[in-house]
Amino acid sequence: MLATADRVFDLSDPNPTANSAGFSREESFLTTQTARGRRRASGPAPEPRPAAAVMADRPRDAHRDERRGRRSPFRQVTDFAAASGVGQKAGIALAATGLVLTVTVPATGPVMATNTGSPSGSVSAAVQPDVTAAEAKIDFNRTAITTQGDPDGKLKQLLSAQSVGSITRAASSGSLGAPLDQMKTASPFGYRVSPITGGSGEFHRGQDYSAQCGTAVHAAASGTVTFTGWHPYGGGNRVVIDHGNGLETTYNHLSSSSVKVGQQVSRGDAVALSGTTGASTGCHLHFEVMVNGEVVDPTGWL
Repeated sequence: MLATADRVFDLSDPNPTANSAGFSREESFLTTQTARGRRRASGPAPEPRPAAAVMADRPRDAHRDERRGRRSPFRQVTDFAAASGVGQKAGIALAATGLVLTVTVPATGPVMATNTGSPSGSVSAAVQPDVTAAEAKIDFNRTAITTQGDPDGKLKQLLSAQSVGSITRAASSGSLGAPLDQMKTASPFGYRVSPITGGSGEFHRGQDYSAQCGTAVHAAASGTVTFTGWHPYGGGNRVVIDHGNGLETTYNHLSSSSVKVGQQVSRGDAVALSGTTGASTGCHLHFEVMVNGEVVDPTGWL
């Protein structure tokens, strides 16, 4: 039996659908479960307790500051480039994760300056002076070229700048090329004892260079062939080249020649083969330099 304030229930009633109070067994069971279940709150819920902040004093890492102070390879490169300046050149090879990082700062470039007056700290290029056409004149005239890369240009400038007869030895030195690949003096220019007669006081008009017969003979400079053939005064087979402005070179005692009169030749061209024709005691090359028809010492031009 279950007694309430206003009803009495018989839970042992064999009637499966209703008890003596008029309720079914299911209704009686739910009422019992409600009475035995959760209770309603008698008041407002209490404030949730705040979680206590726990500050664990972890042990300090002795190497933390060292790791923070260590710079990465990229940071080292950028710091070095900033410290060395744009105008310098630096090559840095750093091994980082198995790779080699190479940084090159250009050696040339505009000078950069920090604009401190700008609030954003922008960088501007230094003012460069203007270059006008009047300040940069270039002479493309071939006769003005005096470098060793153009020896014929140097010779033409030398001959056109002044009379060939007034050119000094210092100015003419090196203006003519060697007529042989190997220059070995056999007899110098000037007075000597004649190798043929043995008499003293003979004037030697050129420079003799030792060369086996058949050795290639080269033009000392560009010019025009004015003579090729037999020289009746001891020169044997002879070639004469006119280089302009009164300057000529001659090649004597040749075994043969490969040029003809009127032919234009360039410096270094093979014009003949050495020999021992004419007044000669053996294979060699007799080389002459003539200025306005007069012989001069060839060593002053070679």
